[in-house]
Amino acid sequence: MAYTFQKVENKKQIDLFHDLPFRIYKNDPNWIPPFRFEIEKIFDPENNPLFEKGECERYLMFEGDELKARFAVMNHSERDTVFDPPMGGMGFLEMVNEQSVADAVIQFANEWHKKRGYKAFRGPVNFGENMNYWGLLVENFDEPPIYGMHYHAPYYKELIEQTGAVKLDDHWSYKREFDMPLPERLVRITDRIESRPDVTLRPIDMKNLERDGEYIRQIYNEAWSDQDIEEREHEFTELTREDVRQMVKQLQPIMIPESVLIAFVGDEPASFIVCVPDLNEVSAETKGKLKWWHLPKLFRFKKRAKHLRTTVYGTLPKYRKMGLEALTFVRGIQMTKEAAPTLLHLEGTWVSEKNWLMQRSLEALGCYHHKTHRTYRWDVD
Repeated sequence: MAYTFQKVENKKQIDLFHDLPFRIYKNDPNWIPPFRFEIEKIFDPENNPLFEKGECERYLMFEGDELKARFAVMNHSERDTVFDPPMGGMGFLEMVNEQSVADAVIQFANEWHKKRGYKAFRGPVNFGENMNYWGLLVENFDEPPIYGMHYHAPYYKELIEQTGAVKLDDHWSYKREFDMPLPERLVRITDRIESRPDVTLRPIDMKNLERDGEYIRQIYNEAWSDQDIEEREHEFTELTREDVRQMVKQLQPIMIPESVLIAFVGDEPASFIVCVPDLNEVSAETKGKLKWWHLPKLFRFKKRAKHLRTTVYGTLPKYRKMGLEALTFVRGIQMTKEAAPTLLHLEGTWVSEKNWLMQRSLEALGCYHHKTHRTYRWDVD
């Protein structure tokens, strides 16, 4: 029987889009649904500014009356052109364990991009920030996903790689237990850096979130557009003021200030790190929903969170030799542990396999390579 595709346009189809993973992972104790409202924001032109210069559609794939897969296809006139040839995208793929299903999804994505003049596309990717919901899990299926990271069943890798997919890049997650002592040498170095009269460090100011959010945005945009590893610069997507405003609004209720640090050189914001409690711990309890009666659970969450995720960090290029990254990471671990003693693990995510500088820094802190998420490329026929 041939497969049929339905573009997701109404509430019933949206429900099916979110319900399919519950069926696929019903016997998998490690899968946790992402918050439904967050995923919906990605596909909402009124909430996602990428629609101004881009296109994103999501589909359901049926065999008869049985839903076999769901996915999204996307392009963006600016983000795609950093590649040669420009590459569109495919993401949010969930599918049953059948090779013909994977083949049909990729063939559909192939035709969709071909009609738009593309010679290639990549995936799984997100029509949003590249630090969230990006890549296929290909290593460590024995633990639940942390907030913002995909979980996939092991069979996805085999099916995807039989469709003609070629590895584009890997991103690693690093893990560290909070009870693990920090290396004494690194603490001494950090103490020496912080003792400099021109260096100061503080947590984000909860009474001036808009100002501090702007500091973080400015550092991030300059740091990630001018990287020491030049080939990684194509991964950079500039943060806008609206991006930061939305991020602050979303994270404010659960933010642990001591895990969001800004370092200054003189009066200039120079380096930062942003870590957030693992909201998947709440999503696991609410099955991906966030209704008004769940809000007390959310507001109390940071007092009982067990896991912390590093989402983003950066240092102005002119200050990279000062050790500010070590300062923000070490003090972040020390201050967060004291402020939130229930935390057990820190997970540093989205570290490119090419970024040996960050790998060495994390390993010096006692972190170890924990998971791998892979992005693939397909050439359009």
